[in-house]
Amino acid sequence: MKPAGGSPGLGSRLRKVRTQRGLSLRELGRLAGCSASLISQVERGQTAPSAGVIYGIANALDISLDYLFGVGEDVSSPVSLRRHEERQVDALPRFALAGPGAASTVDGVLADRAAPQADGDETARGNGAPAPLDEPVVQRHGRRRTIDLASGVRWERLTPQQDAQVDFLEVVYQPFGRSTDSHASIRHDGREYQLVLHGTLHADIGFETYVLEAGDSLAFDSATPHQYRNMTDQEVRVISVVIHHTV
Repeated sequence: MKPAGGSPGLGSRLRKVRTQRGLSLRELGRLAGCSASLISQVERGQTAPSAGVIYGIANALDISLDYLFGVGEDVSSPVSLRRHEERQVDALPRFALAGPGAASTVDGVLADRAAPQADGDETARGNGAPAPLDEPVVQRHGRRRTIDLASGVRWERLTPQQDAQVDFLEVVYQPFGRSTDSHASIRHDGREYQLVLHGTLHADIGFETYVLEAGDSLAFDSATPHQYRNMTDQEVRVISVVIHHTV
């Protein structure tokens, strides 16, 4: 597992998009459902994020998971800023926490998302190098971009190029790792698919809990509150796909 500081470059990307949105630490914390001090710690690379914090901040800043991994459009571009300003406030958030006290109990910290920087800033490239130009359809195993969460989970991005409509990941759960530190379920737009490659995963979907073994899979509407738990002392590996609704 990575050290407590989490994935390199995430904090600097968070700070960049937050300042470009004109938000203070306190304002972003209020929108994301976490404390200003937690966001400050993430920006400074002093703590790792939980999935719940990532989702809360991504929703508050209106940025995609691709941007979180360091792939995507520049948030300072006129198109990106205009899209942010015109966002529908009454639509289902792209990411949100669900459950009692979810807005106030988000713990862990965020790792932010940013496009690779033209100025050669290595920290903004994420944990993996971008796909070679001659392999636009292949993501090599050793070049995956990764994000380490505070809750004993690592996200490994499986797409070599930007794809804001689909989140395609291999998710690694360390022994007793879980999708959120706060134990609050997550809900977001789209359709979700999970395939267990190795180990045993507990999936809480709505009011039901499903125990998935290697080879088992599930599919459901991501607006249903859900969370995942590894209740064993063995590593669990899962392929995760989320197809977001087009706007």
